[in-house]
Amino acid sequence: MPTTIDTAFLDTMPPNVAVQFFDRVAATPDAEAFRFPRGEAWESVTWKQAGDKVEALAAGLIALGVEPEQRVGIASGTRYEWILADLAVMCAAGATTTVYPTTNAEDTVYILGDSESRVVFAEDDEQVAKLAAHRSELPHVTKVITFDGTTDGDWIISLEDLAALGAEKLAEQPDVVRTTSQAIRPDQLATLIYTSGTTGRPKGVRLRHSSWVYEGEAIRAQGILSESDLEFRWLPMAHSFGKVLMSTQMACGFAAAIDGRVEKIVDNLGVVKPTFMGAAPRIFEKAHDRIVLMQAAEGGAKEKIFKKAFDVGLEVDRRKREGRSVPIGLKVQHGLFDKLVFSKIRDRFGGNVRFFISGAAALNRDVAEWFGVAGIKILEGYGLTETSAGSFVNHPDRNKFGTVGPVFPGSEVKLGDNDEILIKGPGVMDGYHNLPEETAKTLTSDGWLRTGDKGALDEDGHLVITGRIKELFKTSGGKYIAPPAIESKFKAICPYASQFMVLGDERNYCVALITLDADAMAAWGEENGMAGASYADIVSSDGVQKMVGDYVDELNSHLNRWETIKKWRILEQDLSVESGELTPSMKVKRNVVQENNQALIDEMYA
Repeated sequence: MPTTIDTAFLDTMPPNVAVQFFDRVAATPDAEAFRFPRGEAWESVTWKQAGDKVEALAAGLIALGVEPEQRVGIASGTRYEWILADLAVMCAAGATTTVYPTTNAEDTVYILGDSESRVVFAEDDEQVAKLAAHRSELPHVTKVITFDGTTDGDWIISLEDLAALGAEKLAEQPDVVRTTSQAIRPDQLATLIYTSGTTGRPKGVRLRHSSWVYEGEAIRAQGILSESDLEFRWLPMAHSFGKVLMSTQMACGFAAAIDGRVEKIVDNLGVVKPTFMGAAPRIFEKAHDRIVLMQAAEGGAKEKIFKKAFDVGLEVDRRKREGRSVPIGLKVQHGLFDKLVFSKIRDRFGGNVRFFISGAAALNRDVAEWFGVAGIKILEGYGLTETSAGSFVNHPDRNKFGTVGPVFPGSEVKLGDNDEILIKGPGVMDGYHNLPEETAKTLTSDGWLRTGDKGALDEDGHLVITGRIKELFKTSGGKYIAPPAIESKFKAICPYASQFMVLGDERNYCVALITLDADAMAAWGEENGMAGASYADIVSSDGVQKMVGDYVDELNSHLNRWETIKKWRILEQDLSVESGELTPSMKVKRNVVQENNQALIDEMYA
C-alpha cells in the first residue's frame, strides 16, 4: 500500500521565497550555508553572512527601480554569486529569468527580450558581449551587473557596485527589503525559466513563489534530507533541478558546496565529501563507464575480482529485494568484496554519500543497480520545469529500481488518454509566458498538467515512466518502437557509449546514430596503437567498428525482432550543447541531430 505523508505543512508554509530565506537565516544564523572555491581553497559563509549580502543586493535592485514581478535576467554558470543574485531578485519582489551561459547570442537576446528583463546579471565579459552587441534589441535592459567582467561605470556595473547602492538605500530605509519581501503574495511570479526544449523556440515557464516554497517544504516533509546533510551542487542553476535544490536547502537547512565546473565534479566530491548530490543520468553513466574501463585496462586478477564482486553484490541485492535470506557463505564473500572493491568506489565519491538524486532524464536501471551494489543509492525522481522540477522521488528506505517514486505530498497524479501522466498540485506552473495557446494545450481547464510522458502506477503508488508520447514511432510494418528504452539498454551494455539515437519512423527497419565518449576513446587509442590520433580517426578504425558492432549484436539479442538495429553509423564527433544537438540538461535534440545527419541516415536506408 502507498505510504501517506501528513500534508499539514501546506497550511504552515512561508508565504514566499524571500520570507522562507529570511526565516532560515533567523533559525540557524551561525550554521554553514554555502562553501565555494576561491582559487585552490574553499571559502565558507554562514546563513547570517549570506543573508546580509542578499539584503544589500536586494536593496540595490530596489534602488535601481526594480518593481514587483519585473524580470531580472541571470546569464551565468553555477556559482555562489548566481545564488546571491537569484535570492536578491526574489527578496526585492522581482522575478528571475534564467539564461544558460552556453546559450547563443540570438537565443539570449530572445529570452531577455521576450521576458522584458529590466536588469541582467552577466557572469563575465563573454556574457556581457552578447548583450552589448545587441543592445538596440534590448530596450528594456537598463543595467547590466557583472560578476567578473569589465565595467563601464554606467550601463555595466559590478556586484560590489550594486551592494554599495544597496548599502545607501538601507541607510535611508533600513527595513526596505524586509517590508518588500513580506508584501510578496504567494501567487506572485518568482521565476521565468525558458525551457531549452528539443524543438522550436524556448518557452518561458511562469512559476510562482508558492511553487518553490512548496517544493522545498514537500521534500522536508518526506524526511529525505535534514540540517546535518551536505550537498555538492554543480547542476546548472538556470535549470529547474538546480533551483529546486536551493528551495530544499532553505526548507531543510543543510549546507551546500557550489561549483558548476563539470570537469571538476569527481575531484570536488573527493574534497567536499558530501552526503548527497543531484545530477542528470549522464553523469552517473560516465562515472560508471570510467570505473569499469579502468578495471578492464588493468586486466588479470584485479579485473576478475572486480567482476566477481559485482556478481556477488547483485545476487545479495536481488535476494534482499525479494525478501529471501542471504546464505552465510555469500555474506562472507560480500563483506570481503566490500573491503576490496566497493569501499574504494565509495571513496572516489568522497566516502560520505548517503545517496545521489537523479533527474532530468531516464536513469538506466543497470547503472542504478551497479551503484547500489557498490553501496551508493541513486534515488530517481521525476518532474518537469512546468512542475517546478520535483513531482516524484524515491525515498532512501523505499527505493524501487525502475520507478521514480511516489508523488509529492500535496500533489496528485493520474493517467489520461494513451496512459499520459497528468499532474496537479502547488508546483504546477501558471502557464507559458505570452503563449496562451500553448498554455491551453498543456493545462486542462481544471488544473491538470499534461506531461507528454507515458506512465504506469504500481501497487505502492510508485510511478514508472514507460516512454515519451512524441518519441514513440511506428515502423512501416505497423510496430510501435520506444527509442529511449533501446537507447538506454545500449548505454548499459557499451561502456564507451556517449549517445545512441534510434531512428525508423515509417521505415521498414530501425537504424542508429552512435557517438562514443571522447576520453574513453583516447584511452582506447593509447592501448591499441593509436596514441594521439584524432577522435574521428579512432572511431572509424576497424578495431572500434568491430567492437561497437559486437555491442550492437549483444543489444539486438535482448530486443524483439522488429526493434533490432539493422544498420548503424558512428558519428565523427560527439553531440554537444555548443553544436545545438543537446539541451543544457543533456537531452538529445532529436530533430537537430536528424537534420545534421540526414544524408547518413538516407544512406542506411538506400
